[in-house]
Order: sequence, then C-alpha cells, then structure tokens
Amino acid sequence: MRVNFTVNGRKQEADDVWEGESLLYVLRERMGLPGSKNACEQGECGSCTVRLDGVPVCSCLVAAGQAEGREVVTVEGLADYARHREDAHPGTGCAAGTCGTSLDAAQRWQARPTDGRSAEAEELSPVQQAFIDAGAVQCGFCTPGLLVAADELLETRPSPSDQDIREALSGNLCRCTGYEKILDAVRLAAARQEQAVRQP
Repeated sequence: MRVNFTVNGRKQEADDVWEGESLLYVLRERMGLPGSKNACEQGECGSCTVRLDGVPVCSCLVAAGQAEGREVVTVEGLADYARHREDAHPGTGCAAGTCGTSLDAAQRWQARPTDGRSAEAEELSPVQQAFIDAGAVQCGFCTPGLLVAADELLETRPSPSDQDIREALSGNLCRCTGYEKILDAVRLAAARQEQAVRQP
C-alpha cells in the first residue's frame, strides 16, 4: 500500500508498505530518518517517540497505515518545528502540511555547536539546547524520544511542575543518567521559554 502523510511539515509518501510495517520502520528505513531509535519494539522504552498529530506516540506500536493523512514530527524536524511554532504560531502548533522541514534537510541534519565556533552552526530547539547545557545527554540512545516528549510538554504547558515533567517523560527510559539531569534540562528549557516571553 501507499501511505501519504506529513513528516516534519512536508507532504511525503511511502510506497510498497506492507500491512504490519511500523511507522518507526518507515521513518528509519524508507525515509532515512534514523533519529527515532529502534530499541524494545514493544512501546516500553520511549526511544522511538514521535509526535503524531501533535501527540507523543511510540512509533514502534503505530502501524504505518495509521499515519495516512496525518502529521508526524520527528527529532530531526524538532528545531525547525520549534522555531517556526515560535515565530508563526506562538502558543500553538502548525496546521498539518503547512510548514516544516524538508525530507532532504531532515536527512542531512546534524547537531552542531551554537556558540559561534563553527561557520556551519545550526540553531537547536530550546529543549535540545537545554539538554546539552544541563548535561542530560549521555549515551544518547533515549535522547530523541525524551526531546520529542519534552517539546510537546513545553508546548502544552509552558510552566510545568515537577510532577508534570515526570508524568510527561514517564514513558521514556534512560539507563545512564538517573533522570535528574533530564529533569533539570526540562526545567531549564521552561525557564528560558518564560524569560523569552517576558522580554520585549
């Protein structure tokens, strides 16, 4: 079957998708977007988290056909999505298929320093930068899912409580950190977001 859907704001189609193929497989293997990690394949770890119509989901549990006509945001499109959301839709998200990152740009995306040390520096989303600044990234395997979940939390609750953060990230497992630096990163991103709103 053919699946037509929006990935990181751009219309895409995947051909020859078999009925049991997961959205995770289509994103990683057919579209070349390896950010969402293939770990447990049971929806237990959160490493494959993407946003489907704005809601964080474990893409390993979503049949690719279920994405027909829907919008998917992966970690590769997070920086552009956050920047565009802030500029064009403050406090809301984008309408499906109207904005976002091209597939080619998402496939080539690489995190780069934002301190001016590189001529090719690309800006990260606020939550991505906060994870780096708070030291919340270790092996990095869980990081894409945590970033997607945290981004959704900060979009819907700009000033989350610690309980809100814990609940939003509860489906994402990390074997390295003990979670405290991850919580610090989300708190930092929220504080920076509040400060940016207060500034003229």
